[in-house]
Amino acid sequence: MRRALLVACLLSGLSASAAPSPKSYVLKAARLFDARTGKLVTPGVVVVVDGKVSAVGATAKTPAGARVVELGDATLLPGFMDAHTHLTGEAGADWRQDVIDSMQRTVPEQTLDALPRAKATLMAGFTTVRNLGAADFIDVGLRNSIRRGTVVGPRMLTATAGLGTTGGHCDDGNSWRKGVLADETGPGVADGPEALRAKVREVVKYGADLIKVCATGGVLSLNADVGSPQLTQAELDALVDEAHARGRKVAAHAHGAEGAKRAIRAGVDSIEHGSLLDDEALELMKKKGTWFVPTAMAFQGVKELADKGSLPEENVRKVRTVEASREQVLRKAISRGVRIAFGTDAGVFAHGRNAGEFALLVQAGMSPAESLRAATVHAAELLGVSATLGTLEPGKLADVVAVPGNPLEDIRKTEAVFFVMKEGVIHRDDTAPSSTPR
Repeated sequence: MRRALLVACLLSGLSASAAPSPKSYVLKAARLFDARTGKLVTPGVVVVVDGKVSAVGATAKTPAGARVVELGDATLLPGFMDAHTHLTGEAGADWRQDVIDSMQRTVPEQTLDALPRAKATLMAGFTTVRNLGAADFIDVGLRNSIRRGTVVGPRMLTATAGLGTTGGHCDDGNSWRKGVLADETGPGVADGPEALRAKVREVVKYGADLIKVCATGGVLSLNADVGSPQLTQAELDALVDEAHARGRKVAAHAHGAEGAKRAIRAGVDSIEHGSLLDDEALELMKKKGTWFVPTAMAFQGVKELADKGSLPEENVRKVRTVEASREQVLRKAISRGVRIAFGTDAGVFAHGRNAGEFALLVQAGMSPAESLRAATVHAAELLGVSATLGTLEPGKLADVVAVPGNPLEDIRKTEAVFFVMKEGVIHRDDTAPSSTPR
């Protein structure tokens, strides 16, 4: 009898622990940010059913059995999007140690290292990211595992290896003595139009959602100057043509004006960084509708590393080169109406600090509302996910974040996200009695 009672109790406990989470929620806050108009709506109410937004606004009806989540004096917003991340890496205090770790740690170890970065990004309110470059297809595995629900993290669009030419910013073999490395060039390196077409086909074959190309030198590579163009017009034309033919967008890493202009003429979808863009490049971007992803946080992160002595002297010189012009270029882009999408280059700095980009955009002249739109409706357009994400509207996926107070009055409220829902699943709720993230 006692044994039967024990079994019954155990079964009862298993049944209780396996009870499904509610499929319906009513999220309530003092206000809601309408990303389509850039205005606040009061009160903020979002009804979620089966992972999607079913209704918005004070007149929305509460479904039977729905869980009501009261968030108080807060603002509900669409899940933030970061169009430029590197979840598979993060700068450490000693760049030499980073190099050693990258060569000694196995691919499984490097993959496991990415898991807390992905989680930190999601908990900061970023429910969708574009990962622009990763080794060994770790980003593809991370993306797929997040989709399956075995890993907690943001929805990912992945580029796999960045494409570029021999000795360029995307060539991982830079700075090494000839013969030291088994593979003396990076996996995305090719020279000539047809060879670059083949590289596009290769990364698409192995899971790339988009293509990243290094059109100029970079700050953190140990070769050439930061602004030098690194592909010919013919090479960029072929690469972009092949990518678009395969239904893939192209993001171009570009600091220098000439390399950026070649990329813009070729039809790339976005220019990343753009620290040395000239007036002609900005006008060309506006004319063609090319997106600008300024990654202001990347420059702040790199400067922090330089100030701490955590970069090689050559990189420090490059930091000083771009520092003077970076914000001026961003100010011009904002004032001239160049389309801007939110992106940070997280990985240069610690993952989870992504929201710092909002304040830097506002500092450069963007209104708080437009900075929020850059990370929601505008980023969704760049990423090609506007049909399902970017706004809180019926039929869209229920990606919802909450910040305290009013972010239009203090944009740094975005750095204090306390509620995160992704596709109807609550991953963070600091107001709940037990607020351990799922």
